[in-house]
Amino acid sequence: MTERVLTTRELNRALLARQLLLERSALPLDRAIDRLAGLQTQYAPSAYIGLWSRLRGFRGEALTRALERRRVLQGTLMRTTIHMVSAAEYPLFATGVRRARREWWLRIHKKELEGLDMDAVAVRLRQHLAGEPRRADELKAFLHAEGFPAVAWSGAGLWLDMIRVPPSGTWERRRADLYGLAKDVVGSSSPTESKGVTHLVRRYLGGFGPAPTGDIAGWAGVPVTNVSPVVERLNLRRFRDENGRQLFDLPRAPLPDADISAPVRFLPTWDATLLANVRRTQILPEPYRPLVFNTRTPHSVSTFLVNGVVAGTWRYEGGHVRLDPFAPVPRVARRELEDEADRLAAFHRD
Repeated sequence: MTERVLTTRELNRALLARQLLLERSALPLDRAIDRLAGLQTQYAPSAYIGLWSRLRGFRGEALTRALERRRVLQGTLMRTTIHMVSAAEYPLFATGVRRARREWWLRIHKKELEGLDMDAVAVRLRQHLAGEPRRADELKAFLHAEGFPAVAWSGAGLWLDMIRVPPSGTWERRRADLYGLAKDVVGSSSPTESKGVTHLVRRYLGGFGPAPTGDIAGWAGVPVTNVSPVVERLNLRRFRDENGRQLFDLPRAPLPDADISAPVRFLPTWDATLLANVRRTQILPEPYRPLVFNTRTPHSVSTFLVNGVVAGTWRYEGGHVRLDPFAPVPRVARRELEDEADRLAAFHRD
């Protein structure tokens, strides 16, 4: 059977629907975060802005409360970057990326690791963290006093699952430097790596698909060889993009019509919809990519969408959201954009 070819516009609308950017959702907060395949949060407020754009009636204290009650956890996961995921799914995400993250770290620090036992580092940190969260500076000082080299801290979280503990890493206290043990929340049982990688595949396709295998691997930060067997084993739909690449998808994931309209939406820094692994959707037009990701702004900048594509940047200052379009915005869209900017400014002021 000939595989259906999906246009770039169809892939764009699929991404918007799955990222809850076509229509704000009424999903419970933790389920929405799972649906989105987690939220990248090197800058903690990014999660709050991302959810405000996606959830109906979202208020910032709801996410802070979910973090405090440990329904949502913040830890280093995909691509060795900070993500928020639900407590229920944290073990699957952590297990799926663990081996690949360790192998990557061992490669890049090979010259510094002679005689260093990372299992011993994990044991001592686990003992030190038992019963009490501790600041990053205190943990670094502890490892130094124990005779471990400075590089040990950079890899510690790959051998010991640690989470950022609120109030750090929230809207109110943005520096995520207070650490605790993940097992104190999720327990000691760990899924198999196979189940973890399968979870990564399902979550990526549910949040960003249809997609080729390489894009799944790039988002997760694991080798394609880890992902390909899972993709072949699962019962997935198969498509092609306009360049002939094979795309995989979950059986019942939404595929909206290409001509469906897309509302104005505001995205924070680090929003995963703009990463290189979703180039196929052209949500970030290639001429604008250097304006969003460059050596001066490696963290990206806050952006807004008009008709499903990035059309400019925004910043909050002086009680207002300032807009910087990349090109003139049509009059009707401009009115919608300004109204949404006023609502976002009110969210900042609350």
